Amino acid sequence: MYTYPLSSRILLAIDCIIFGFDGKDIKLLLIKRNFEPEKGNWSLMGGFLKEEEDLEAGAGRILHDLTGLTNIYVEQLEVFGKINRDPAERTVSVVFFALIQIDEHDAEAVKSHNASWISLDKRPQLIFDHNQMVDRAIEHLRYKAALHPIGFELLPENFTIPQLQKLYEAIYNTPLDRRNFSRKLLSTGLLIDTGFKNNNSATKKATLYRLDTIRYKEKFHAFWNFMPDAMKTPQS
Repeated sequence: MYTYPLSSRILLAIDCIIFGFDGKDIKLLLIKRNFEPEKGNWSLMGGFLKEEEDLEAGAGRILHDLTGLTNIYVEQLEVFGKINRDPAERTVSVVFFALIQIDEHDAEAVKSHNASWISLDKRPQLIFDHNQMVDRAIEHLRYKAALHPIGFELLPENFTIPQLQKLYEAIYNTPLDRRNFSRKLLSTGLLIDTGFKNNNSATKKATLYRLDTIRYKEKFHAFWNFMPDAMKTPQS
């Protein structure tokens, strides 16, 4: 078998940006590093790609190791490869972002990694170029959430329209018109009325809906236009 001559050693890492929603704020799952370099500082969850893995499998392994979850929304975002981005050794990082329901993660796994959920507006300084990674992920989340129904990935199985509106207000950090949002949302045909009311929150007596998962999968790439054009963040 022919092999390419090795001219230099370059490590390939995967960094995962994990978003969750607590009913009020969009949060990031961050770890406090217990190893050098940058020991004691905040970081994204990451690791090196194994020889037997493709990129998606590597991202899935890292996400499962931290959250205990599988079959979650994961998307490859970007590659970061500046020469001096990691002071220890030349490392190229492939960045993924994931959307999970906070209540479903494995709290013990999170604790064992010295990880915490932190609101975006309270985000600490992160190591290396991780702040830049998060900024790009936020831009992409806002762009994608305007056009495709990925916001549902952050909600429990049954939810109200006011809860979904709070989610989108958190994503865009701006208030939304209740009637226009509700009208646009119902017009998608993505919601199924459960026949029950929400009796356990500020949105008392609001109708509980669940996602039509078949239509969601079939029509995911349709242009839903949830948000006003002015609120979409264009891709660079």
